[in-house]
Amino acid sequence: MGLFSFFSKEKKETLDKGLEKTKTGVFEKIKRAFVGRKTIDDDFLDELEEIFITSDVGAETTLKIIDRIQSRVARDKYVGMSELNDLLCDEITALLAENNNDGEAADFDIPAGRKPYVIMVVGVNGVGKTTTIGKLAYQYKEAGKKVMLGAADTFRAAAVEQLDEWGRRAGVPVVKQQLGSDAAAVAYDTLSSAVANDIDVVIIDTAGRLHNKKGLMDELTKIKRVMEKVVPGAPDEVLLVLDGSTGQNAFEQARQFSAAPQVTDLAITKLDGTAKGGVVIGISDQFKIPVKYIGLGEGIKDLQVFDKRQFVQSLFGK
Repeated sequence: MGLFSFFSKEKKETLDKGLEKTKTGVFEKIKRAFVGRKTIDDDFLDELEEIFITSDVGAETTLKIIDRIQSRVARDKYVGMSELNDLLCDEITALLAENNNDGEAADFDIPAGRKPYVIMVVGVNGVGKTTTIGKLAYQYKEAGKKVMLGAADTFRAAAVEQLDEWGRRAGVPVVKQQLGSDAAAVAYDTLSSAVANDIDVVIIDTAGRLHNKKGLMDELTKIKRVMEKVVPGAPDEVLLVLDGSTGQNAFEQARQFSAAPQVTDLAITKLDGTAKGGVVIGISDQFKIPVKYIGLGEGIKDLQVFDKRQFVQSLFGK
């Protein structure tokens, strides 16, 4: 796959615009730190370490990046800002590829033989969970798939109405019950309806929950067990949505959730409104759970499949 075969000009512009604040906070700081230097020395590496840590890349991942840069500099004698820029892009992309999903990014599609393809979405309230579901529904429909949503967040008064609105905007049906209904029953009804109506993709919303509330976390296991009675092997994905603007709190949510309902993929939202986009690099590296989607704005099209190389190149102004 060529460098721009997946990324259209429109998607690249959306990515660049969405990462503008982080790029200013990282790339511009690196350029200023390098002014007046002719080589990459220990003092510069100390400054680089501070820049990455304050951009919420995380201490452990930052140290990995610094070690890789030191090794490359010692071997290849890199000098100059242009060479440094290339070096950073290469080493950070390689680090991410080593830790999870080292294949190329793919557009919105489903594996052959999985119909309906079932995605269960989890996360705390306020991270952009329902918004992400609506954007996912739109993208899958645009890719030619028949999509159905399940409103299994039956605890929050506005949750069903919000999902209904996103279903309307995306042009897909929503299966729902009354407030306070059993969430697993809603998931069961949704999958049963999906099978009967030859649906390609089912996306199940779940109640926003604190990662330290055992009862609510146990409910996720119940929902999964009930869905499997209708579609063996369901869900195909457990997608954890994290708010990128919360920085280190997003790390803690990833840590807690990844231990509970067998999270398979991550969506990191609200990157357009923060300078903390480095959290994508740290979380992707630390938890070995693929970052599958990134949210770059409020529009229904502002959700992209995460492409490591394009993300890193955009971050460093390439």
